[in-house]
Amino acid sequence: MNYIPKPIDTSNIELPASMHDLTEKLAEHIHDIWAQKRMAEGWSFGPRRDDKLKTHPDLVPYPELPDSEKEYDRATAMESIKAIIALGYKISKP
Repeated sequence: MNYIPKPIDTSNIELPASMHDLTEKLAEHIHDIWAQKRMAEGWSFGPRRDDKLKTHPDLVPYPELPDSEKEYDRATAMESIKAIIALGYKISKP
């Protein structure tokens, strides 16, 4: 397999400070979707990740996540917003 990732070029997109709240809400949503999927697969909270026991320390509400994990979700949210803008869409608060 010769898979070469080709993400949308977002290098010229800078998000204004007004997008901070949207980014944070999407980051929390991303975490909740991930957690919901894991729980539906039988995973539960545990002090460390254990694939056999299906436990994971990040199966907690978003505010309780370590900053490193929040940053991962924020980066995913931010890149998604940048991709939407790079594709020519406009995002505005209602």
